[in-house]
Amino acid sequence: MTTDTIPADAPRPDEEPPLFGPGSRFQAFFDDPRWALAMIRATVLEAAHPQIGAALLDNSTFVAHPWRRLRNTFLSMRRMYSGDPVVREREAARLNRLHARMSGTDPRGRAYDAMDRATRAWVIATLFESAVTMCRLSGQPLEQRTMERMYAEYRAFLAALDGDATELPEELHDFWAYFDRVVEEELENTEAARIILYRLFDHLPAPALLDGAPTVWAAGRAVAGPLFGAITVASLPEAYRRRAGLPEMPGADTLMRGAYLAAGLARFLPEGWLNAENIIDLLTLSTGSDDPPARTVAALRSRMKRASALLRLITPLGGVPDPVPASAHTGEGRRSAEEFFRQVLDQTGDGHLDWPDLAAMARELSTRLDLDEPEETRLYDAFAAWWHELQAALDTDGDGRVSAAEYAAAIPSLAGPALIRVAEVLFDAADGDGNGTIDADEYRELFRTAFHRDLATGDGTYGRSAFVGDFVSFMSARRTSTPYDPLFTDA
Repeated sequence: MTTDTIPADAPRPDEEPPLFGPGSRFQAFFDDPRWALAMIRATVLEAAHPQIGAALLDNSTFVAHPWRRLRNTFLSMRRMYSGDPVVREREAARLNRLHARMSGTDPRGRAYDAMDRATRAWVIATLFESAVTMCRLSGQPLEQRTMERMYAEYRAFLAALDGDATELPEELHDFWAYFDRVVEEELENTEAARIILYRLFDHLPAPALLDGAPTVWAAGRAVAGPLFGAITVASLPEAYRRRAGLPEMPGADTLMRGAYLAAGLARFLPEGWLNAENIIDLLTLSTGSDDPPARTVAALRSRMKRASALLRLITPLGGVPDPVPASAHTGEGRRSAEEFFRQVLDQTGDGHLDWPDLAAMARELSTRLDLDEPEETRLYDAFAAWWHELQAALDTDGDGRVSAAEYAAAIPSLAGPALIRVAEVLFDAADGDGNGTIDADEYRELFRTAFHRDLATGDGTYGRSAFVGDFVSFMSARRTSTPYDPLFTDA
């Protein structure tokens, strides 16, 4: 009997723990620092698949908002490997709705569809193979029985998404032939893979902790970026490196093995010292949040600013100025059209505004509010109507998208009926109990911070008219806003 016919939560005759939840191999690796290296490697192998690479370029925010993408991916994987089948089923349904909205054609005119079963199987395959490879490269290869057990977990993950796992070989010994075939016959040197390897780290925005210390961040990124790229390239399958023509830095193989070995030494640290959830929360914390960790981040950021100033005195770095508030350019609380376009509207970071940018906004809001159907679809539909309104007003050359120049030249007032409808639908989604106001808990769920005194009324609620007015003002007047900025501008 295979894992396709055994429920993931059924007791095992050999008394092994369930395939999901505590005791799984996935849970054992979750706080392992080697997993960060393996995830980067797996992401490159995913992006090298033509269908996945095209979908990433057209729809993903991984370039402009990598830390936000990291947090959402982390949360999704935790849900998918939860020991509670209800949590897994709900997350699988959410992912399927998300992927069903992603289809199109790549630059060569080839169709892609994020719901393609073989392509989804490849994503799972890269995660499994990269986990096995990280153990081997760090000098801790997995035993055959452990590998088989872990493979069953990943096939169960695919079954939770697709209803079965038939797109992956049933037995582990057949998996390796499948993996080698895809690498040799299907993977390409896609633009998405090149961005991850060579551009992502070079332009990686600072996380919240280092947001106020651009010199420190730029100095560290200038060193770490090429190193991560070299380490990742050296860890990729030889067949792909040869086919894609990836350059190899002298000594990269030694550097790569040293990085995995060093990360593997973390197993000697006391239990609980490394917690992936806490680290990711720290990296993705909004600067305006009032959560307890935010106070620690604020103190650390202050120290980082001092270190940045000292570093500039010792080793000045040209072209890395301290951040200048938008108000210095356009008046208090205002952004220029170019800043607003780049920071808020262009979610995918490709220099244009089109439907994937507004879909990314709807996706982020749906994720924050953990929406189910039909509320999620209502939100997407409202953003789609707003996109049609924007396209009709701003797309002067008729190419189906809005450039930064078209947006800046029009100097539009965006407060049309469709934007107001977006605000109304978002209010209804945030108003979880349907009582016509957003209370303190609902406000925190959306903004990840407490009420600000200038927003809350005397009874500690946020009414519909005030919410709609503030949201429309933020999106149309290009005003900076402490609670609204993190919705779309957080990296």
